[in-house]
Amino acid sequence: MSALATRKIPSAVGLSARDFVADTGQPSPQAIDTGAGELFRQAGICRSLGSEFVGDVLEAAARQLHHARKTEAVIVSWPGDRAAAALAMRLNGALHAIARRGVLPDLTALYCGDHADFDRAIGEALAKFDDFILQWLRDPTQTNEVGRSAALMAALMVAARQYGMPFELLELGTSCGLNLNLGRYGYDLGGVAVGDPRSSLQIAPEWRGPSPLPAPVEIRSAHGVDLHPLDARDADSCERLLAFIWADQGHRIQRLERALDIAREHPPQIDEAEAIGWIERKLAIPQTSGTCRVVFHSMFRQYLPVPEQARLADLITAVGQTATPERPLAWVSLEWTPTRSEVRLSLTCWPDGEQRVLATCHPYGEWIDWR
Repeated sequence: MSALATRKIPSAVGLSARDFVADTGQPSPQAIDTGAGELFRQAGICRSLGSEFVGDVLEAAARQLHHARKTEAVIVSWPGDRAAAALAMRLNGALHAIARRGVLPDLTALYCGDHADFDRAIGEALAKFDDFILQWLRDPTQTNEVGRSAALMAALMVAARQYGMPFELLELGTSCGLNLNLGRYGYDLGGVAVGDPRSSLQIAPEWRGPSPLPAPVEIRSAHGVDLHPLDARDADSCERLLAFIWADQGHRIQRLERALDIAREHPPQIDEAEAIGWIERKLAIPQTSGTCRVVFHSMFRQYLPVPEQARLADLITAVGQTATPERPLAWVSLEWTPTRSEVRLSLTCWPDGEQRVLATCHPYGEWIDWR
């Protein structure tokens, strides 16, 4: 018996039975180009990353998307790459925010595990909060996942062994600036302790591969940029960040709450500006001798148009070619590959210009596969 014979597909959802592959219940390649198809696709990715709940939420949203006509129209007519723009994650964040507010008891009960009628609760939310969800679709996701700090810190240890200098950090797409505070967290990186052992936030990703070689990391300054920076002292900003955490991953929510507490005590230095112009200006400022300047970003590049991605690389490379042993430059990148097959942690160091892939990583830092 095929999956379609056992799986009920609601009628007015924009996808019919012919849009699904027999025996799997999954959307066909033709259906992937629809808004609902993208939600089904992302649901599978969420399950592969350990979140059955978010997978169920997105599949229900795909089936019920017709209840939110404005939201559906935006997703269907999106001019660029829906996956790179993380539209499904924007929608998921909006639904989580509604659930956290408690304004729809049935939705909140779903998120609390009190029932499992995803279609009913999600359908009601889409119908009643179309305009609210639409607002969330207009801005990129703001996960600011501090779990990624472990990979960033591991890359800094490699640079610290090479240069033996304190760092000046410059982050692109910094969101709330939580990763600018990476020096205020403690880490267990494959059995190697680094960072602040007394910090309230201790990060210990699953480590695969050889342990990194230990090296002390001293951060002399840290500045970031974002088009729409968030503030840990602002309740709305905190709500937005918490809503983008997957609802069934309580350890990530707890980790974020501790990072927000640290950011309120030690506010990150963030400028509101366009990233490439900002980094061009920052890199033009004379560098202190004996300090390594580091440009870094995590899950940022995908939001840039392809020409801007190339412009950023050309800009950093051009500045790197002027670096000296007394004033080195490092570029740390934690990003999806162009085919979105894996997340790579890369380090490029000047003046020699050597580029290395240090690890592949879980998108939210749950594991690091060190090379």
